[in-house]
Formats: sequence, C-alpha cells, structure tokens
Amino acid sequence: MTSEKSNFLSLVASDGGSVAFGNGKSRAIIGIRKIGELLSHSIDNVHLVDGFQYNLLSASQLCDNDNLVVFSAKQRLVVNVNTGHVVLRGKRHKNVSKVCISSLPQNNLTCLSALNGDVML
Repeated sequence: MTSEKSNFLSLVASDGGSVAFGNGKSRAIIGIRKIGELLSHSIDNVHLVDGFQYNLLSASQLCDNDNLVVFSAKQRLVVNVNTGHVVLRGKRHKNVSKVCISSLPQNNLTCLSALNGDVML
C-alpha cells in the first residue's frame, strides 16, 4: 500500500474499503492496481490509501500472488515464479529491507522497522 499516486503503472478507483492500523485509526482505500518497472514485471492489487505516509509491501502477500521472495545477506529479490522475471530488487540496510522500483522517486521511499520485541507484533 502507498499514498503516492505516481507509483502506479495503472490505477482504478476503488469503490470502498479501508485499512485499519494498530492505533485504532483507519484510512480509506481510494484506488487499486499495479506498481513495478513494467506492466509485464509488476505487482498487482496494490492499494492507494488516502493520507498514508509510507510505502509498504507484504512478503506473504507477494508469495500468495505467484512471486518468490528471496532474502540473502546483502540483497532482496521478488521474482515472478511464472515468468522468472525479477519484479523488485532491494537490499538490506541494518535490519530493514529496502526495495526500490526504478520508476519510483528515491526520495519518496520510506521504510519502517519494528523495534518492539513483542512476538505478537
């Protein structure tokens, strides 16, 4: 999910829905579609969330959509298992994975890190 409309290769207005956060607040989903380097190398069903401050990806949802997520000591890859194409490339920075899409402006990328040791987080 992201709030940056410019991140999308294609975008369709959403007819409702919201994303709930741990602080009890929620934000409206205003669009949904594809992000990536090319339409043939993209991630579908990404939500455009009104007023959201970050760009987040879910590794499990990527895997649920026919992608392989590879975490090695220095790099991160998201590979489409049907085509073999690399959809996203990233690297490890401390304990945060930073994944960049060449079409996204580098200064707009933000990563989050959970510092709480709570296993339920």
